[in-house]
Amino acid sequence: MELDPIFLSRVQFAFTISFHVLFPAFTVGLAAWIVVLEGLWWGTGRDVYGQLSRFWTKIFAVSFGMGVVSGIVMSFQFGTNWSVMSQQTGNVVGPLIAYEVVTAFFLEATFLGVMLFGQNRVPRGLHFFSSLMVAIGTLISTFWILSANSWLQTPGGFERGPDGVFAVVDWWQVIFTPSFPYRLAHMVTGAFLTTAFVVAAVSAWHLLKRRTVPHAQIGLSMSLGLICVLAPLQIFIGDLHGLNTLEHQPTKVAAMEGHWERQRGASLILFGLPDMEAETTHYEIAIPKLSALILTHSLDGETPGLLDVAPEDRPYAPVVFWTFRIMVGLGLVMLAIAVWSLYLRARGRLFDSPVFLRTLVACLPIGFIAILAGWFTTEIGRQPYMVYGLLRTADAATPSLSGWSVLVSLLAFIVAYGVIFPSGVYYMVRLVQGGPDTGEIRPPGLAEGRPQHQKRPLSVPEESLEPAE
Repeated sequence: MELDPIFLSRVQFAFTISFHVLFPAFTVGLAAWIVVLEGLWWGTGRDVYGQLSRFWTKIFAVSFGMGVVSGIVMSFQFGTNWSVMSQQTGNVVGPLIAYEVVTAFFLEATFLGVMLFGQNRVPRGLHFFSSLMVAIGTLISTFWILSANSWLQTPGGFERGPDGVFAVVDWWQVIFTPSFPYRLAHMVTGAFLTTAFVVAAVSAWHLLKRRTVPHAQIGLSMSLGLICVLAPLQIFIGDLHGLNTLEHQPTKVAAMEGHWERQRGASLILFGLPDMEAETTHYEIAIPKLSALILTHSLDGETPGLLDVAPEDRPYAPVVFWTFRIMVGLGLVMLAIAVWSLYLRARGRLFDSPVFLRTLVACLPIGFIAILAGWFTTEIGRQPYMVYGLLRTADAATPSLSGWSVLVSLLAFIVAYGVIFPSGVYYMVRLVQGGPDTGEIRPPGLAEGRPQHQKRPLSVPEESLEPAE
């Protein structure tokens, strides 16, 4: 049986990155949430904030570890499965990834230990500073990763030699490509929304179970407040991102919309089944003029169609069409939750509506699903190119790659991930069920926020360094 190594390599990359992207997306928002709690604890002296910080820091530690492990796998695949891509784009993508390691990873590694284990051992101000540095590190990491991805989507600042190798001529154009600001803002906002919905769901679950009620009320109120700000903001950013994509990747937009003909005053297709062979979308349920209005801000604006390019240059429209609708649909659900929460808050029933609280619990994965749907829309919509318009995916794979070797490695990843990730998720569920530790945060050796034990234990004269007899 003949196996397609390129198709299997794409499946393998999609499988591993689908796991990986969930953890950074969660930890970016969670790190910021912990910083806010640490700041409130430091500023107000109320232990409830410190207890909440300690609770979410445990979950952050598990998520961060799983994100690092899954991220390491990603870099290996560039060498094993996509060596031509690595060789041709290494001058551009390699330094961007290296900047991420040097700036973000080192910053996180320096302060992560203090953040995870220092709450009872260092002054509150230092612990807040360490948490802040870790949170900034996650954002810097997002900056460089999105910069590299945006360059693959809308490349700039390079010249290409006769051997196909990309060489940098302007780093500013490499880092700040036309799609980068929109892509970065969309991803960071999505990460914060993902965390906000997890915090809201966990808090709602604790309220339903009548556990640690003061902590749950704080978590619910603050997370819903953030959702009320970010849900409409994300829709606005998404609109700007769509306009930018229309300008630089019109074929992707045509696949997202399910449009085959270039036309004026295009309808917005709510439901349909794009057919790549028949070059049409079956069973359309559409709203006239709305697609043109959204994409061009004009009822008679012109929108692209998939027939504008040759069949071999089109992305696989059925997947792009539906993942885009899932992402948009979940964004509208987020907006509805925000409006509902404002109504309940105004009536003083934010913590007392069982239907609303159960809905929030059900919405726990909504941010993760939206991010995955958006990621598939972006990456599958970029096909058939690895570097948009310049390097085809089929030409970027390792020439010596065999289908069977990729299949074996893919199965190995499935088995390994099938053991590691459910274990991590199970542990996080147990942490969530346990809830915050409500014990007083006044550990032995700390008074007025200053450690009373020796700062240099090995220099204490009465302690011997000789091994015990």
